[in-house]
Order: sequence, then structure tokens, then C-alpha cells
Amino acid sequence: MKRKSIGTLLGLVASLALTSCQKQNAAGPPAGMAVSVVVVPAQRQPVSEKISLVGTLLANELVDVKSEIDGLVNKLGFEDGQPVKQGDLLVQLDDSKLAAAVAQAEANFQLSQANLKRQQELTERKVISRQEFDQAAAGYKVNEATLELKKRELKDTRIYAPYEGVMGARLVSPGQVISKNTAIGALVDLDPVKVEFNVPERFLGQLRTGQEVEIGLAAFPGEKFQGEVHFIAPQIDPNLRTATVRGRIANPTHRLKPGMFASLNLTLNVRPDAIVIPEIALVPQGDMSVVFVVDPESKAQIRPVQTGLRMNGQVEIVSGLNEGDQVIVEGFQKTRPGGPVKLAAAASTATPQKNRPGQTGR
Repeated sequence: MKRKSIGTLLGLVASLALTSCQKQNAAGPPAGMAVSVVVVPAQRQPVSEKISLVGTLLANELVDVKSEIDGLVNKLGFEDGQPVKQGDLLVQLDDSKLAAAVAQAEANFQLSQANLKRQQELTERKVISRQEFDQAAAGYKVNEATLELKKRELKDTRIYAPYEGVMGARLVSPGQVISKNTAIGALVDLDPVKVEFNVPERFLGQLRTGQEVEIGLAAFPGEKFQGEVHFIAPQIDPNLRTATVRGRIANPTHRLKPGMFASLNLTLNVRPDAIVIPEIALVPQGDMSVVFVVDPESKAQIRPVQTGLRMNGQVEIVSGLNEGDQVIVEGFQKTRPGGPVKLAAAASTATPQKNRPGQTGR
């Protein structure tokens, strides 16, 4: 420890000792009499550094089901809000005209195929010119491409679910003539859902995929839903100085709906074995804090400490205490450094709560 730090610490201890003695002379017990105190051992427990943000729920996947061709709706394979599996038939358009067009294109293709074969034989026998053969070959390729196009158009008369999800409201009816790109209904994948939120620039150095996200929703007061970060935007908004982040949250019962407003806690860092004591044990001294501990000889001693997170009536001690140190939480106002103490029964409010991660608050 540097000379200046030692001098400051000694001055602090002397000041506390003088103040304690003055209080004791005024209202405390006579010198040498043990002061009754309540102590709590410094304990190791997990501490989570979190930030509170707001976000919006998004569907895992959402598409508007549309037709790629004009046609008459023959059949709809879903009802409003119906769950569907990947590959389920959603819409079937009338295919009679396109089936006829495919048959015609196939006939033309077969004719051009036979013609090309004859032209090739004649070319080998040098009966026709190379130009005539090239024209037959080009006709064959045109008919082949036309046949493939007609087959694709015929295939487009049936629309299948691209993934498992829930259909939204039905926007067309059987017998209705629809045009290309007409919206038929929305297909939504609700498990998992995503939560999108913006994180201030100063926290970006602590962001990692896989970090825990906990959200609360007005629709379900008192409930919390857990997920994890899966996406961090590679750029920040130059106006807001924030980055877009997304988390995934399991939603097997589909209770969570896209568009819901979410209040969330994002866990930035977890220290699994932090030293934690009740916050009431701290004695502020300017820009420093100290605590009173009971030594093996049942005497009160002053310990300067460096604090970390504050949470739920508890405080993390970064340095200055060891696990098991007996920290005075009641009665330290009447103690003096080096003075004798006796232990009293601990009040229920003085016992730190184990395994309860806290919020950021230095």
C-alpha cells in the first residue's frame, strides 16, 4: 500500500474511533463493557449484472401467403387460426387450363424431339445443310423450355406451407378469382418468438450471444419468461447510439404474441462466487465505505471495503472481506474499534438471501 493510502486509512480509523468514543461517552455503555451486536457472515453467492430495457416481440417466421399466378380458387386447406404442418396444402387453384397447356407443350416437345433426331440423321448423311440442323435443334430447345414453364405454372396452382406454424385470418374464399400476388393469409411461426430491443453503445463491449434475457409482459403480470441473445447487429444507429439486439424465447403454448411490448432484463455478466453482505452493514465515509467485523477475540474491528453491485438490500464486496467474516449489521453505532462485543440473536431482516442474483446499481 502506498504511503498516502496508509495515511488516509489511519486517519479514517482514528476519526471513526474518536467519533465512536464520543458517541459512547454521550449515550453508549461505559468503556470496557461489551456492546451487544448482531452479526451476519459474509457469504459467497452468484451475482448477476443486469440492465433493464424495453423491447417488442416478433414472430420467429412470418410470411404472407400469395399466389404467383392468376386463377380461380378451387379449394382452401385451412381455416382462420388453424395450425398447419410444413408441406400442408393451403390453396388449390383451378388447373384445367394449365393442364391442357402442359399437354400441348409436351406434344410440341415430342414432335421437335423426333424432328431433331431425323435432322441429325440427314445431316450425318449430308442430305441437308448444317443450318437446317441448327434450326431444328433450336426449335427443340424452345419447346423444351416452354414445356418446363408450363409445368411450373401448373405446379403453382397448389400452394403448400413452407414451414410449421399458425395461419392468420383467411383473406379469400373458394370460387374467388384472384390475381398474381393476391394475399391469401399470413403464416406465423410462434415457437420460439423473438424479442427485439436496443442496447446503448456503452454496453456493447459486454454483449455476447447466449446471454440470458428475462422479459415481463402486461398481459401476464407477475410472470417472467426466459430466453437468450441470438443476434447482435453489426452496426449501431448513429442517431440513437444504440445497437439492435434480438433474443429467442420458447413459446410452446403460443401465449406470447408478436407485437407485444416487453420489459426485459439483460444479463451482461455473472460472478458465481461473489462476496455479499447486507447493505445496512455499510458505513459511508466520504467516497469510501467501511464495515465493522468481529475478530476471533470478540472485538470490533474496522474494515475498509470496495463495493460492487447493490441489489435487494444486499451489496457485493469486491475487496476488503473474506467469506465467513462476521459483519456487524446491528449495534455498530455503539461500538468502537478494538472494543469488546457480544453476539445477540440475529433479526430476520439482517440475514442475506442466498442465490438471488441482483440488478446493476453501483
